[in-house]
Amino acid sequence: MINKKTKQTRWVKTVQESSSAIDLPEGLFKLSAEEIAKALKKAVMKSTKTKGSKFQSAMSMLNYYINRAGKNLSDKDKARLEKAKTELRKAFGRDE
Repeated sequence: MINKKTKQTRWVKTVQESSSAIDLPEGLFKLSAEEIAKALKKAVMKSTKTKGSKFQSAMSMLNYYINRAGKNLSDKDKARLEKAKTELRKAFGRDE
């Protein structure tokens, strides 16, 4: 019997290895908030594999990374990635 943790690990690995939603540049999430937003927008705009709106796809990729990193993110990195969400909204003209 496969335990829940093993199943979850396999699911994450499968998504990471086989997902063809958006091809992201290596090291993207180590950049500044502004650079992350710019690169995510560029990636989704040239992708033909996105579902939903381009904005939704970009925000989903950012949220996916934040959720997968979870407790391993430092406070500084989490703040930078949260700022990237704001920058992404600005890049798509969805300012709050």
